[in-house]
Amino acid sequence: MDLPPDQNYCVARPVYSKPSFEEDNETKARVPKTVRERFKKSCSCSAKRAKDITKGLLPILDWLPKYKIKEWLPKDIVSGISTGLVATLQGLAFALLVSIPPIYGLYASFFQFLTYFFMGTSRHLSVGPFPVTSLMLGSIVLAMAPEENFKIKGNSTGLNGTAVDIAAMNEYRVLVSNTATVLMGILLLIMGILQIGFLVRYLSDPLVGGFTTAAAFHIVISQVKLVLSVPTKNYNGVLSVIYTIIDIFRNIGKTNIADLIAGLLTLIVVMSVKEVNDRFKHKIPVPIPIELFVTIVATGISYGVDLETKYHASIVKDIPTGFLPPRPPDVSMFADVIGSCFSTAVVGYAVAVSVAKVYAIKHDYQIDGNQELVAFGVSNIFGGAFSGFFGCTALSRTAVQESTGGQTEIAGFISASIVFIVIVALGNLLEPLQKSVLAAIVIANLKGMFMQVLDVPRLWRQNKTDSIIWVVTCAASIILGLDLGLLAGLVFEMATVVIRTQFPTCAALGNVPGTDIYKNIKDYKNIEELSGIKIFRCSAPIYFANMDFFKDRLKAIVGFDAVRVFRKRNKALKMIQKLIKKGKLRSTKNGVLTDLGVDNKAFESDPEQDPEEAEDVDVPTKEVEIQVDWNSDLPVKVIVPKVTIHSLIIDFGAVSFLDVVSVKGLKLIVKEFMRIDVNVYIAGYDDEIIQKMEACGFFDDTVKKDILFLTIHDAVLFIRMKASYGNVEDPIFEKISLMKESKEPLTFPEIDELEDHQGAIYKLAS
Repeated sequence: MDLPPDQNYCVARPVYSKPSFEEDNETKARVPKTVRERFKKSCSCSAKRAKDITKGLLPILDWLPKYKIKEWLPKDIVSGISTGLVATLQGLAFALLVSIPPIYGLYASFFQFLTYFFMGTSRHLSVGPFPVTSLMLGSIVLAMAPEENFKIKGNSTGLNGTAVDIAAMNEYRVLVSNTATVLMGILLLIMGILQIGFLVRYLSDPLVGGFTTAAAFHIVISQVKLVLSVPTKNYNGVLSVIYTIIDIFRNIGKTNIADLIAGLLTLIVVMSVKEVNDRFKHKIPVPIPIELFVTIVATGISYGVDLETKYHASIVKDIPTGFLPPRPPDVSMFADVIGSCFSTAVVGYAVAVSVAKVYAIKHDYQIDGNQELVAFGVSNIFGGAFSGFFGCTALSRTAVQESTGGQTEIAGFISASIVFIVIVALGNLLEPLQKSVLAAIVIANLKGMFMQVLDVPRLWRQNKTDSIIWVVTCAASIILGLDLGLLAGLVFEMATVVIRTQFPTCAALGNVPGTDIYKNIKDYKNIEELSGIKIFRCSAPIYFANMDFFKDRLKAIVGFDAVRVFRKRNKALKMIQKLIKKGKLRSTKNGVLTDLGVDNKAFESDPEQDPEEAEDVDVPTKEVEIQVDWNSDLPVKVIVPKVTIHSLIIDFGAVSFLDVVSVKGLKLIVKEFMRIDVNVYIAGYDDEIIQKMEACGFFDDTVKKDILFLTIHDAVLFIRMKASYGNVEDPIFEKISLMKESKEPLTFPEIDELEDHQGAIYKLAS
């Protein structure tokens, strides 16, 4: 395609190898700071630094003075009231996932936000219980406080004449929940202090999507038994969801019709109105708080009809008014739950920060990931001490807060005030509410998580590996449980990264005629391979795990094994030497060996020579030069692979790091090719890569920095200039000198000239 003149460019500069480039451009030495200097800088103090640190720990000091009262306060009030109503009902509902009384969900919705209001960097997060982390915390609670541990003998007609001490069980489960919450807060706080929030980046979007979808499935199963009000055992761990489903079907005949009807009606109404909210969100200024309306109606019906007495409906019952005094965690439990607490805390933080970043980008402000760790850590330590359970953010609550016009965390403060009013004054009004209604509200809020299934076909089209990560994580989390499933998904994700670097894409490059552009010869029709030059690219870091694959791909692309070529040539030369000694070969006037009956350009027959008398012929004493055409037929029965190139260029443009093993391997490769007269060049390198090669002893008297070139085109031009001046010897000729009077066999370079353990390996294999 012909381009306008203004879209063409021409650059005139020298051909640069690394030494020549450093001659024209003086290098600048980097002086790394010592540990003492870094420590001194971090411990230095000034008024500005103290102010910055204070604002970093308490971001409210930065945004609150800039608060626009007339413009933002009305929006924050509307948003706060709407979010507070949703937070109240979700707090009650999500407490059921933790297997503790609903009132503790209100504590979690209130206390966590109080500290986040001062320390959080997001202006739109609605901090509080999240269904996935609530379910994960619930698995910890059930593992530490199973129902079987609280069975007591009594007059009950139940199994074996035993009953469950509900009060003792709930009290201990609340203690476990509080202890785990405090421990999660401590873990997050430590991560924030150590500035290691980057670890959460290993939870990729496909992994989180698959995990949260599996968690939604677990939540549905756990809530279906409440909607049906059927008795089931509490399972935890591998196949727990399968066992729960079996129990539900086994006891489905015991379904409470009143709870089932209430749950189904709630589910249908809530999901229908939420769909209306989504479709007409641009026309409806404030989403319809359908959960609030349904809860009020359901509570009124349950109270008026007395569903508990007449139909044995399962209701919330006791919701005490006011707050409980703070209580310390049971430190003795830390060792038993720290693993599960760590995974739960990381999942909660990862989801919260992901949501926060979405709204931060939308509203043009910054999120500090490490400060978020500190904020969530302190929030959960504080909340756990006041009987709340682990909280981060719920997607639906945050969406409500943002969509209703929330501008800052003032909206969150108002929503917490709504929860506060319910705790101190209105909580007991919700005592007749059926648990099946709360369970249906939980299920209705999982639509967004289940819709993530639609990401799988899109991921398959975009990147099949990401799609497989999503599916594997989801399946593992469903089958193995959330803790082990998350670990399995993370291990699988890391394995895909290792595999992709262990088996990278390697290609032979060709030149776009008339340009300095080099592309994969398989991708374009007009790409030309350069005569006598092979260009090899490895699109990945080179390290111990992929070094063997790198060598195999290099052999496949150049078309021969340099070690095998070297051995075959040595073998052929030794056999030729024996024939010379026996007189079966002799040199021509041009120093070319000749042999009877062999049709070879480098060998010609001698009709006067009798093969039978060859052994008795005196060997001349003068020095002769043997010149062998390795790509033609030889006078000995040895097949020597053909070498059709004289130069190999290795493109380092995509190589981001090397390790000791790969440096040694690369040096071995360079020497192997040099022994068969193929020059190796490295192009497109990064200076840090060269520093690593220098530190590992790559360069010596044989392998010099002259093989390094800034670009592939620099290397190609250098090779062509060298050839034009006659400095490139044709690689198909091997020249040796023989003293024919010598009775000792010729000595040829052996593999033991190679360095390190790899030479020994070659010896063992020969």
